Amino acid sequence: MDYKKSKAPINTVTRNIMELCEETGNIYESVAIIAKRANQISVQIKEDLSKKLAEFASYNDTLEEVFENREQIEISRYYEKLPKPTLLATQEFIEDKIYWREQQPAQQPAEV
Repeated sequence: MDYKKSKAPINTVTRNIMELCEETGNIYESVAIIAKRANQISVQIKEDLSKKLAEFASYNDTLEEVFENREQIEISRYYEKLPKPTLLATQEFIEDKIYWREQQPAQQPAEV
């Protein structure tokens, strides 16, 4: 997924709590859904970054032989400029791009 094309703001934005809880009816449930999605996004971004930076890894470097690689610096800057995962998840939640379902509580056996 290209997170740069997301409409999520780069800086923190004040949100109306009542709008966030319209879908679920509970602000805590909405925040939990957003937090879980933010964790998923964070893991995905970290994996993407690790894959791209692994191309530049050299396993025979010593402390004196550390070189700056221009492409590596540009990749790192690109990921630093991305919106934070919480902002991306909140934007997805507002745009109804997140699917979630409520867990059904387990049925208690009837007491005799």
